[in-house]
Amino acid sequence: MGKREREKGRLITTLNEHLNNIHETLQTLDQTAASSLEKVSWNDVLKMGEEVSKQATIVGMLWTAEAPEAKAVEENMAAYFNILQGFLLHTHGSTVGAGPTLSSAIHASVQQVVDSSFKLMKESVNLYGSHNKDQAHAMPQFVGVVWEACTALKKTPVTNITAIGRAMTKVAVSMKDVLREMKELKPSPSDPNEAPDDDSTNADSGAQDDENSSLGDIGNDLSPEEMKVAQLAIGIVLETLVVIKELIRMITGLLKLENPDDNDKFVDSLEKLLKFCQGFGVQIDELGACLYPPQEVLAMKAVSEKISSITNELQKEVESLSSPSEAFVQVCDGLRNSLKQLDSELDCSSTTDLEAKLQNVSVSN
Repeated sequence: MGKREREKGRLITTLNEHLNNIHETLQTLDQTAASSLEKVSWNDVLKMGEEVSKQATIVGMLWTAEAPEAKAVEENMAAYFNILQGFLLHTHGSTVGAGPTLSSAIHASVQQVVDSSFKLMKESVNLYGSHNKDQAHAMPQFVGVVWEACTALKKTPVTNITAIGRAMTKVAVSMKDVLREMKELKPSPSDPNEAPDDDSTNADSGAQDDENSSLGDIGNDLSPEEMKVAQLAIGIVLETLVVIKELIRMITGLLKLENPDDNDKFVDSLEKLLKFCQGFGVQIDELGACLYPPQEVLAMKAVSEKISSITNELQKEVESLSSPSEAFVQVCDGLRNSLKQLDSELDCSSTTDLEAKLQNVSVSN
C-alpha cells in the first residue's frame, strides 16, 4: 500500500470519528431542551450558520488547484466539524420553550445543514488520492448545497405560534385538494342515449383513450340525491376552511402573549388547537372518499358527528386561551349548521333507500 493510500485510510478513519461525534450530538438534541438552559436567540443560530457556509467555501477552495496534502485536509475537516458542533449546540439552546411543532421545524432545518455537510466532507476525503479535474469540478456543487441549507435557516419559524400557524396552513392546503376533487364529481347523464363528448368519439384515440375514459367515469355517475349530498359536503369543507383561517388569524394576534419564561400551558393549548385542525383534515379526507357512488351514508354520518365534536372541543380550547372573537364563534356556528343540513339530507336518503327496498320486497312477493 502506497503512502497516499495509507493517508487516505487515516483520513477516512478520522472522518468517521467526526461523523460519529455529530450523530451523538444529534441524539442529545432530540431531547427536549431543559427550561433551566439559557435560551439562544435565533439570530445567533443564523450567525453560526453563516460560519458553516464560510467553512464550506474553504473546503471547496482546497480543490481549486493542486491536490492538497493529507494534513491540510485533516485540519480543514477538524475546523469544519468544530464549527458544525457549535452550530448544533446553539440550535439546541434556541429550542428552550419550544413545543413539539416548533422543535420539529427547527430539527428539520438543522438536519438539512448536517446532511449537506456530511456529503461535502465525504466528497472531500474521497477526492484525496484520486484527484482529477472532473471530480474537483463537482466540489462547488456540494458547497452550494451547504449554502442553500444554511440560507434556508432564515425561513425556519422562530416562535411556537408561527410554527403552528404554518402547520395549520398545511392542513388547509390538503383540504383544498380534497375540495377540488369533490367539485369534479358530476351527475350521470339524464339521457342514457346522450351523445358522448368529442374526445370519446375521436377515431384516432385508440385503446389508451378508452382506458382513460373509463377511469374518468369514476365519480361521473351520481344520482340527483347523491349530487345533493356532494354539494352539502362541499359546503362543509368550505366552512371548515373558514374556521381554520379564522383560527390562524386569532392565534397570530396572540403573538405578544408568547412568553418563554412561562410558556408550557400556552404552548400546550396551541398544540391542542393544531391537533384539532389535523383531526378536521382526517375527517375531510374520509368525507371525500365516501362521496363516490355508492355513497356510504353511515360513514358520512360518523364523519359529521366527529367534525361536530372537534368543533366543540376546538371552541372550548380557544376560550381557555382568550375570549374568542365574534367572527370565530360565527364561523364555528356556520360549520355546525352545514353539518346539520348534511345530517338531514342523509336521514332523508336513508329513508328513501329503505322505502325502495321495502317496495322491491313487496313487488317480488
